[in-house]
Amino acid sequence: MRSIVRYATCLLTIMAAVCTSGSQAVAGQVTPRAAIAGLTYQAALVAGDGSLPVFDNATDAMLDRLLARRAASGDVQRLGDVQRLSAASGVIGRDRTRTATLGHVVAAIAALHPSPGQGCLVYATSHGAAGRGLYLAPSEGFLTPAALDRALARGCGDAPTVVIVSGCFSGSFANPPMSRANRIVLTAARQDRPSFGCGAGREFTVYDACLLAALDDASTWRRAYSTVRTCVTRAERGSGFPPSGPQAYFGPDVANLSTGLSTPSLHQIGRSVGDGGRAR
Repeated sequence: MRSIVRYATCLLTIMAAVCTSGSQAVAGQVTPRAAIAGLTYQAALVAGDGSLPVFDNATDAMLDRLLARRAASGDVQRLGDVQRLSAASGVIGRDRTRTATLGHVVAAIAALHPSPGQGCLVYATSHGAAGRGLYLAPSEGFLTPAALDRALARGCGDAPTVVIVSGCFSGSFANPPMSRANRIVLTAARQDRPSFGCGAGREFTVYDACLLAALDDASTWRRAYSTVRTCVTRAERGSGFPPSGPQAYFGPDVANLSTGLSTPSLHQIGRSVGDGGRAR
């Protein structure tokens, strides 16, 4: 009898240790495929420039979708699941939004640590510069693909990870070192082309408007990307802009990952898609 008790106690101890060690996604941990269909996200939403409202409008809209996904699944949204960063003085401090300095952005991503059954989502929108990355106005500097890759490796490990970088010349983020097996990377433009839509009076940039509209219906990130490309091409042709060429990378472990995002119907996305706007 004592041997049975000792065996049961040992088994329970091992099970508890396994559950405890799996509470955060670290390098080497792979989320089971069965859990991917119902994926929820630990997220970092970054609006890198506060001189125009389009960037914060886009992160607000993405937050709406994350909240709606939680409500639809019956889960309770915790503000700690979403790290918001902004360069707009009127937004910083609201709902614990931090200043979008390079240090804060990298630290927020490195601290995501999704639980089993969760993934990471990073959505960063701002101006971009060829060969430099995404502009973060509070630091007067840039988030580079290498810096983002390091932060994701620390914060997300091998958990399913979706990265959206919306800015001019952002295609470099879809290349190594960012292109890992557990990642999907979507960018607003090729690495040698601008994207458009920062004009006064716009609610969103062209790419962000198309992305948010695509998430209304697309069941997977791959389908969302296809819809976004069609939408951006149509908008650019209608406004006489040169093609920006949105890019994507789909890692083999997450090639058909579902978006898992609901539509809150709080933003009239379509009215922003066809409007004019300058390069970003």
